Amino acid sequence: MAGFVLIHGSWHGGWCFDDVAALLRAAGHTVVAPDLPGMGGTEEELAAVTLLGWGDFAVDLCRKLKQDLGGAPVVLAGHSRGGLVVSQAAETDPEAMDAIVYICAMMLPSGISRADFKTMEGANPAFDSLITPTVGGHGTVITGENPGAVFAQLSPPDKVAAAMPRLVAEPHGPRSEKLHLSPERWGALPRWYIECTEDRTIPISSQRRMLAMSPGAHIVTIDADHSPFLSRPQELADALVGSIPR
Repeated sequence: MAGFVLIHGSWHGGWCFDDVAALLRAAGHTVVAPDLPGMGGTEEELAAVTLLGWGDFAVDLCRKLKQDLGGAPVVLAGHSRGGLVVSQAAETDPEAMDAIVYICAMMLPSGISRADFKTMEGANPAFDSLITPTVGGHGTVITGENPGAVFAQLSPPDKVAAAMPRLVAEPHGPRSEKLHLSPERWGALPRWYIECTEDRTIPISSQRRMLAMSPGAHIVTIDADHSPFLSRPQELADALVGSIPR
């Protein structure tokens, strides 16, 4: 059996993994799915968030889980923007985890930020129109009329209706921080990428561009939207189990 630390994406919280976590726990695994510090916070709290701090937070969770499990494998997985956190954590302490997984996530090479990659992508007006800066400019919120049509168009309507009101303010800082990754640390870990073919937030073309920019990942393809934890929870759970080092 293994342990999983699941890192949510922008505007979300650890709750988004509830269905997947239940499936993993039913199979005997241990799951930690936290809310990242600063999410939904005041302007001061949003401004204080850094990618390095989030990476340290994830590392601490992985270390504790590995200790609690007596050294059993620990997989660190991130969804969407959570991929930045996974990369930073892997660079900070690759020994704290045994594999890293990107779930339709930001898997960027060293020297690139999320903001940099955004300029490389084609226009995505449906997604961009959902995002509004917070009053103080230290974060963003989702204000569009129908975010579910972009985030979770293939997911059960009741799940989408329950999830969208739970979205909170996202700190702006981490998206502008360039990653600094090395082959000896981040690059030494087994790496998986779960691509979602019907993603309207990070389109499959962008996902595959990142795969080409950072080759070497094991690829799993799921016919899912940007919320595979809602639309394809069993397939996502199976893919995560498949990433456990044997």
